[in-house]
Amino acid sequence: MIEPGQLILLISHKGKRYLRKIEAGGEVHTHDGKLLMDDIAEAGFGQYVKTHLDRAYLVLKPTLHDLIKGVKRQTQIMYPKEIGYLMMKLGIGPGSTVIESGTGSGGLTTALAWFVGDTGKVFTYERRAEFFKLAGKNLERVGLAHRVEQVNQNIEDGFLHSGADALFLDVRTPWEYLPSVPCTVIPGAMCGFLLPTVNQVSELLRGLEDGPFADLEVLEILIRHWKPVPDRLRPDDRMVAHTGFLVFARYMEQPKATPKPVVEASVETESVPETEPESEIQQLEEE
Repeated sequence: MIEPGQLILLISHKGKRYLRKIEAGGEVHTHDGKLLMDDIAEAGFGQYVKTHLDRAYLVLKPTLHDLIKGVKRQTQIMYPKEIGYLMMKLGIGPGSTVIESGTGSGGLTTALAWFVGDTGKVFTYERRAEFFKLAGKNLERVGLAHRVEQVNQNIEDGFLHSGADALFLDVRTPWEYLPSVPCTVIPGAMCGFLLPTVNQVSELLRGLEDGPFADLEVLEILIRHWKPVPDRLRPDDRMVAHTGFLVFARYMEQPKATPKPVVEASVETESVPETEPESEIQQLEEE
């Protein structure tokens, strides 16, 4: 039995997908007819329900991959292939505090909110009001809005939050905001960046090398699917290749300058040379 408020994924016999939230007495309208949410809830996950036109739909519990692919977008979103590596590299987990800038449609924000859990928090900044509102709707739709605090603000004036465990910037000129990093994250925190072109990456690397950062890494992630046919196993004709460069760096707090020890000036005194003992030859001559 699926409880009201839970997310479900409906898949038709043609592979069409519908991401919905269970509402008592609700309905789902498809090209194959109408589905009653009460019937879906009673059937449960992994079962089939039929529309009023007798078309069967599979009921599944959506994964994070499903949620991100189902984001309603007005911008390009980050692909799951980058998100998986990013989460591990930034060390995102239950209880983490993450600051993100460049919310866009909220694809990465959704993943961050998923991983930080109810004990963590995501602070996401977006300067454009239309994207700010869209991301909020997407987060509400998947039931993760309570883990996210949205800020409709340009980060040119700095961040409103500090002490984060990780930082991720998806903005055009991230090198301009590097001076704000020390006031934003804890020492040793990982910082990540997404950029589409090599000249932007070069500019960012110059900024990172001049600042308190270590463990620099630049990479792109390519993925190639294969046709799942045992007797004709071969790569797909198309692949998701370059979608962006990921750059990572660890913020290292600059050591505080230690005062030089004060050396007291010594008072020089005139030294009196010691009288050298007479040699044995001189003593014999005197005798």
